[in-house]
Amino acid sequence: MPDKIDAGATAWLLVSTAMVLLMTPGLALFYGGMVRAKSTLNMIMMSFVSIALVTVVWLAAGYSLAFGDDVGAGLLGGLDHLGMAGISPETAHGKVPELLFATFQLTFAIITVALISGAVADRAKFSAWMILVPLWALAVYAPVAHWVWGPDGWIAELGTLDYAGGLVVEIVSGASGLAMALVLGPRIGFRTEAMRPHNLPMVLLGVGLLWFGWFGFNAGSALAADGIAAAVFLNTLIAGCTGLLGWLLVEQRRDGHPTTFGAASGVVAGLVAITPSCGSVNVPGALAIGLVAGIVCSYAVGWKFRLGYDDSLDVVGVHGVGGVIGTLAIGLLATGVMTSGPEGLFFGGGASQLGKQAIAVPAVALYAFAATYVLAKVIDKVLGFRVSAEDETSGVDLALHAETAYEHGVLGHAAPIGTPGAAGAAAAARQTVTD
Repeated sequence: MPDKIDAGATAWLLVSTAMVLLMTPGLALFYGGMVRAKSTLNMIMMSFVSIALVTVVWLAAGYSLAFGDDVGAGLLGGLDHLGMAGISPETAHGKVPELLFATFQLTFAIITVALISGAVADRAKFSAWMILVPLWALAVYAPVAHWVWGPDGWIAELGTLDYAGGLVVEIVSGASGLAMALVLGPRIGFRTEAMRPHNLPMVLLGVGLLWFGWFGFNAGSALAADGIAAAVFLNTLIAGCTGLLGWLLVEQRRDGHPTTFGAASGVVAGLVAITPSCGSVNVPGALAIGLVAGIVCSYAVGWKFRLGYDDSLDVVGVHGVGGVIGTLAIGLLATGVMTSGPEGLFFGGGASQLGKQAIAVPAVALYAFAATYVLAKVIDKVLGFRVSAEDETSGVDLALHAETAYEHGVLGHAAPIGTPGAAGAAAAARQTVTD
């Protein structure tokens, strides 16, 4: 008997899809405030253009590759749904329309791509980014999504749990961000210049939008308006709060003062870690996961200075490390009440589930790193992925977009290149755009 579409579940998923889509503009503000003033618009643009590019390739082929019937070995979906073929408004995925499910999953792909941009802030060519985004969505995101969530995906068949994207979104973005940072190399002045966020209110506004959208991200993944969605919603709130407190605790003990930037980072760390585990743990588990993530990630962001890779906005230290924490925590803290199945080590389930989680983490991370490195390296060899030293120093906003976020006069618009007075306006802007 075919599945029957449920009005309540559909209504909740419609709202959740809109909430998750809002996360990408939220990320744009979050990243835009974290960079120096001369890179603000470029960071925002990298997120916004990801919405357009990923939408096109996802509906053309990405959804089919990720969620189409497996073509063998649990590695990739088939091509039955190219261009959304075979899916009508009446086609159901469980209790919701498949068109809506595909759109919901699209928003996950968008935010994952956008996250990576933080690793290469201040120095990436926008044209090269626009080429990378669709290729990456098809070659990296879609296969991993199939492994974890697709029909007969090998990680799903293994029994690994990932409720809302610890593997697919967080670890993939962290590993890919590391690869991108290595290909492009460190920013001019890395380790010698202070590169502080230029607009902390913008950072906090961005993280507020991210937190709001994360409820749709996690609770929407229930694909139903039920008790599990309510429990996931609460777990998401708890972990964001304890992540914030954990990060501030480290700052207070290490630096002598808690910061607003630390608060924002702690929220994100807690939310990242609860993403894979929100449907597997109870309230005390969510509290512990958020707290551990806030503490560990606050130290992990400093690894780049010790190891020499310039992950500009800490994609590796927050999303990569936080994703690993949340994914492995399932093997320790999963409860049968939430999963209706496997339990973690601390709840009498033994080490079996922890082993399954531990297998998936390096498999996903290594594939995402290797595939992203190859894509970025090829683009770099063919087109060049990094802006010139002059453009990086003067600011990528002006060099790549012919505008700045804080221009004197009309905010946000420099004189277009090639118009009368453009040279003088550009020269003036180069003087007024500061760190």
